[in-house]
Amino acid sequence: MTPFQFRTVPHIVSAPGAAGELARHASPALRGAKRLLVVTDQGVRGLGLLDKALEGLEADGYAVHVYDKVVADPPESVIFQAVSEGREFGAQAVIGFGGGSPMDTAKVVALLLGSDQPLDDMYGMDRVKGPRLPLVLIPTTAGTGSEVTSVAVITTGATSKRGIAAAPLYADMAVLDADLTLGLPKHITAATGIDAMVHAIEAFTGKRFKNPVSDALALAALKMLHTHLERACKDGSDREARAGMLLGAMLAGQAFSNSPVGGVHAMAYPLGGMFHVPHGLSNSVVLPPVLRFNASAAEAPYGEIAGHIGLEASSAGLIAEMDRIAQAVGIERRLSELGISHNDIPAMAEDVAANDRLLPNNPRPMAYGDIVAMYEEIL
Repeated sequence: MTPFQFRTVPHIVSAPGAAGELARHASPALRGAKRLLVVTDQGVRGLGLLDKALEGLEADGYAVHVYDKVVADPPESVIFQAVSEGREFGAQAVIGFGGGSPMDTAKVVALLLGSDQPLDDMYGMDRVKGPRLPLVLIPTTAGTGSEVTSVAVITTGATSKRGIAAAPLYADMAVLDADLTLGLPKHITAATGIDAMVHAIEAFTGKRFKNPVSDALALAALKMLHTHLERACKDGSDREARAGMLLGAMLAGQAFSNSPVGGVHAMAYPLGGMFHVPHGLSNSVVLPPVLRFNASAAEAPYGEIAGHIGLEASSAGLIAEMDRIAQAVGIERRLSELGISHNDIPAMAEDVAANDRLLPNNPRPMAYGDIVAMYEEIL
């Protein structure tokens, strides 16, 4: 057996209503910290999803400062503003509460508050020195799996997205509370759910670091997500479906944090960085052409995935099913629907071709011309 390593978050709590009992659940992870910086966005705060958690923390004697200015595909300016407010408040620990953007922001903020390493020195693989402040992550969507990954993606400059991937980004605790996802709009449920499936597919077909543990998690995630995605889209109050989606997204996060994603994510990044398309939707749109492109090199793993979720055990079976799901849940499927034109493709393809963190993980090499052709296929 090929040697491998596997890492994940050391403490996971999964229970309906867990966010409302955060003071009890998170106390060991906070390691005595009493001044907490909560990182979120205005949508989460406006929906009142934070209210029970804040009430419980304050009743238990915690001092809390909420930074709610995170935006999708967070730029460095948001990171620095959160760090500034955290320092002024005297934060001793960080809680990330929301989708992937607030959780990714919280990870980097905890690092910057806990060490003197500049942000520019962190980008890339295993460049983080640490230490960081205690960190608890609580997802409000079932998609990114960021609560259990060692990755944070930040928008740098005007449009480029860069990743930080290092063990210190693993949180001390992840809290899964399916009640936080009840009533999530169908479109967000669909996009984030397909995003989670992409995480599992790419982890299972990773060229460099896939291993028996990541494989098992990826297959378990796909089974759970495939079973519950359409149910959750059809009935946003289906608690069982919501819990299944949240758990599936977390399992996929554990898988791809150890066997990183590849071509789908590389092609999705420019959609977010240049056109501010939400991450889950970006992955959903570019998935079909990448699956078709990879099929010749990934027939065996694609077939294994398809068979595991009850389909014809072939790449064609998997590709057809992912296409059917996208149509069934009403997700956009063309770049033109997102305001992207033929003239935008060269710059997008250049950005993808330069992604030396993700492309080496893809089961089939992707050259500039291949990338252009795939974008044109879904224009």
